Amino acid sequence: MDGLFRQPTDVAWDSAGNTYITDGYVNSRVAKYDKNGDWVKSFGERGSKPGEFNTAHSIASDNQGNIYVADRTNRRIQVFNSDGTFLRMITSDAPIPAGARPPQGNMPTPQQAAEQNGAPWAICITPGPNQVLYSADAFPGRIYKHSLDGKLLGVLGRSGKQLKQFGWIHEMACPSENELYVAELLNWRVQKLTLHPERAQRSSGGGH
Repeated sequence: MDGLFRQPTDVAWDSAGNTYITDGYVNSRVAKYDKNGDWVKSFGERGSKPGEFNTAHSIASDNQGNIYVADRTNRRIQVFNSDGTFLRMITSDAPIPAGARPPQGNMPTPQQAAEQNGAPWAICITPGPNQVLYSADAFPGRIYKHSLDGKLLGVLGRSGKQLKQFGWIHEMACPSENELYVAELLNWRVQKLTLHPERAQRSSGGGH
């Protein structure tokens, strides 16, 4: 129903002041309000096809007004224009490292691990002019850096309780490309991360 929500998960704004809400656990849609707080429309429903969602868990917008939705259980980020027209999808495809463990509970089966690897729990987009997208999963507990067209640029972190380790990242803010604020559900904390890609490049001969 217009203007009513069932377990929303996140909120974002575009440059025109419109508000976008991921009505995520039950309704499986994105709701749009204008800058005055008046209902405009919603888009999406439960499913796995392009434009459908299964746990829309986080949302962000870029400078062009495109909307990025973390479609967690479908293991993808879907990109829409401001009217809700599907544009493309982004996946975080990186091998699970040897020795990876969940932040709590038993080891996932190989199928469960594949389904969780890269599944986006939280996303954020840096300010312009050269914007990048960060995404985080629960297992193996990493942060992924993407260009806005979906290219994977780098990976960092793992599950754990120490500094630079993560326990269910549930929200992120990225005020610049090399500065992240990471909110963890299980560890009850926010970590500030300062990235040094030039050091990683020197130490690995070009890697991140």
